[in-house]
Amino acid sequence: MNSVLLAAIGIVMVLAGYALYSKHLASRIYRLDDRIPTPAHELADGVDYVPTNKYVLWGHHFTSVAGAAPIVGPAIAVIWGWLPAFLWVTIGTIFFAGMHDLGALWASVRNKGQSIGTLSGRYVGARGRNLFLVVIFLLLLMVNAAFAVVISGLLVSTPTSVIPVWGAIAVALVIGQLIYRAKMNLAVVSVVGVVALYALILVGDQVPVVLPETILGLSAAAFWVLVLFLYAGVASLLPVWMLLQPRDYINGLQLFIGLGILYGAVLLSSPTIVAPAVNTAVPEGTPSLVPLLFVTIACGAISGFHGIVASGTSAKQLDRETDARFVGYFGAVGEGLLALGAIIATTAGYQMLANWEAVYSAFGQGGVTAFVEGGSSIVNAGLGISPSLSATILATMAVLFAATTMDTGVRLQRFVVQEVAQLAGARVGKGLATAVVLVVGMGLAFGAGADGSGGMLIWPLFGTTNQLLAGLTLSIVAVMLMRKRRPVLPVLVPLVFVLVMSVFAAVVQLGTFYASGSWLLLGLDAVIIVAALWVVVEAAIAMARARSGPPETDDDDRRVPVEEDVVDR
Repeated sequence: MNSVLLAAIGIVMVLAGYALYSKHLASRIYRLDDRIPTPAHELADGVDYVPTNKYVLWGHHFTSVAGAAPIVGPAIAVIWGWLPAFLWVTIGTIFFAGMHDLGALWASVRNKGQSIGTLSGRYVGARGRNLFLVVIFLLLLMVNAAFAVVISGLLVSTPTSVIPVWGAIAVALVIGQLIYRAKMNLAVVSVVGVVALYALILVGDQVPVVLPETILGLSAAAFWVLVLFLYAGVASLLPVWMLLQPRDYINGLQLFIGLGILYGAVLLSSPTIVAPAVNTAVPEGTPSLVPLLFVTIACGAISGFHGIVASGTSAKQLDRETDARFVGYFGAVGEGLLALGAIIATTAGYQMLANWEAVYSAFGQGGVTAFVEGGSSIVNAGLGISPSLSATILATMAVLFAATTMDTGVRLQRFVVQEVAQLAGARVGKGLATAVVLVVGMGLAFGAGADGSGGMLIWPLFGTTNQLLAGLTLSIVAVMLMRKRRPVLPVLVPLVFVLVMSVFAAVVQLGTFYASGSWLLLGLDAVIIVAALWVVVEAAIAMARARSGPPETDDDDRRVPVEEDVVDR
């Protein structure tokens, strides 16, 4: 199949979803209302609660949820063929991810910007909340530790990306000052930021930074892991307007330019997809497509991590409630387009089927490396950009998004630590909570050895944990809609599908971990399954109560007590 046709079909589908389905969700299901003040105004503190231009906030939300996952997942899942991955990404973006992200954002905004963990206490119950927090903490631990490994690996394998990756921090700091201190026009600031970022990419391509084999007794990759954790800890303590927002915003623009380069190269070179539509000759040991496809591709179709971001940081910055449609749903559309680009790059970026099969010789192969290799081949053929610069652009794009996700992940995990501490009757400040997050994250990263790759030990659990969390988040949204007597089918159908597939996958993995003697993964998988099923039971009981109880109105949302919010302002 020609890649141009596949790209055109996918792009039209997800954009039509935003134009039509998101409008229906916003007006008929969630009934977004600008008359209801947002937490950014009610609880403004200049640090976490900051009213934000919707385009800047979209950049933060989009890049925080994107990370490396919408590249890694599809780039691995195409081992089953490009068609299953394509269908799950496009249909999932329209009916699952967009609805989930918008719903989580709406739910948090209607509850003073409270996190999904706190909301589970109000809508599901205390037991459900405690178990919910276990799942959230484990998921954030996986994201932070594993993404540090992914980023460090790319910084080592593509040394031309080092200068633009770290230089982007300086660009973001300047942009934050220009937007909030100098009050400069956003369009002008955007152009300046993008030009500066791509100038750094050109410099990086000419000046690769290769670290010595050992630094302070650590390998180059381990050193980058350490630096990334320390940076993320400091970044999580800064006001969101100073670094997080502008960094995410400029990265969002950079991604769309990068996607424009990739899709433009596809249009001009028109490469043929060499991978089979449905791969009937998968390598030995490859798990079955059902249910593993639906947890291998999480970000890009639906992801529980998005709900944590939506309720953890994005809801605290929403200027008007109607902005949630653009920030939440269109954020999911952006990620779907990235996942679609990853599918095309990893199936049409190789000369022949034999070349593709050499890369996908076993399940788990491909990933970011296949995206960079295949994508750079397409960009070189379509636009004539050198293979080195093409690889630098795509690697920088992947690293910057993984890094912004890690920035947000550490901040969110700090929120969880503070929330757990408050439930235990203690008050923990931002500094101590951040220190706990860093100790736990680096303990996992370096606990298995000095190379810092320990985060990958529990990464096999990410897909199922992430999707279980998405289902649990949807259960909270469903309870809220039932209490308000709103149509709930658009939430219930994805809720049931995601929970069934993720529990099915988690049970399949139990057998895999037992057979391989992976006792740590076996134990954690069992804990996650029990916690998730327990929350599902609690949520079902809450739904039954919601149907029989008195209906709520939007006026009830205005009376949510502020003291339930545990973020240290």
